[in-house]
Amino acid sequence: MKKNIILFSTLLIIGSSCELLNEVSKVVQTPVATNASNPLSNDEVIAGLKEALSIGIKNSVNLTSATDGFLKNTEIMLPFPPDAIKVKEKAMALGLSGQVEKFETTLNRAAEEATKEAIPIFIDAIKNMTVQDGFAILKGGNGSASQFLKNQTSAKLVSAFAPKVKEATSKVKLTEYWNPIITKYNALTLGNKLDPDLNAYITQKAIDGLFIMVAKEEDKIRLDPVARVSDILIKVFGSLK
Repeated sequence: MKKNIILFSTLLIIGSSCELLNEVSKVVQTPVATNASNPLSNDEVIAGLKEALSIGIKNSVNLTSATDGFLKNTEIMLPFPPDAIKVKEKAMALGLSGQVEKFETTLNRAAEEATKEAIPIFIDAIKNMTVQDGFAILKGGNGSASQFLKNQTSAKLVSAFAPKVKEATSKVKLTEYWNPIITKYNALTLGNKLDPDLNAYITQKAIDGLFIMVAKEEDKIRLDPVARVSDILIKVFGSLK
C-alpha cells in the first residue's frame, strides 16, 4: 500500500512537471507582439509599405501642387538660392526688395506647378521598388519607407522631374523676375558673375519637399490607426507595438 502511494505521488509530480514545461515552452515559442495565428508574410509587408507610400505621395502632391502649397509651408518653402545669397543682399540694398519678393514667390510657384506632374513618376518608382528586407524597413521607425524610396529613386526622379520644372518655370515666367536682379548685380560686381541654375535648384528642392511631406504621411499611418484606410495597412502597421 505504501509503495502504491509513493508511486502515485511520483507520477503526480512528473505529470505536474511536464504540464509546467509545456506552458513554459508555449511562452518561449510565442513571438512577442506578433499574431501567431495570422503572421505577416514578406509579401504583405512589401504590399503595405507600397500602399502607404502611394497614399503618402498622392496626398503630398495634392497639398504641394495647390496654390501656396510650397510658398506658405515653412517646412518646404523654396528660399532664395543659397549660391546667390549675395545677389539677394545686394538687390535689397539697391531697393529691389519688391523684385526679390516676386522672384521668391515665383520660385515656389514653379515648384507647385511642377509637382502636378509628379504622381505618375513617383507611382512608377514605387511599383518598381524591390524591398529585400521589408520587416527591417517596417520596424525602422518614422520615415523609414520614405527614406528608403528616396535613396533608391532620387537620381531617376531628378532626370524625370527636370523637364517638368523647365516647363513650369517657363509657364510662371520666372526669368522675368530673375533677370533684372542678376543683371543689376553682375553689372556692379567686379568679381565672378553669378547666374545659378534655377531649374536644377527648383528640381532638387521640389523633390526634397515632396519627400518631407511623404514621410509625414507615412508617419501618420504608422502612428494613427485612423489613417490606416485599408485591410493591408491595418494588418501591416497594426503589427507595430
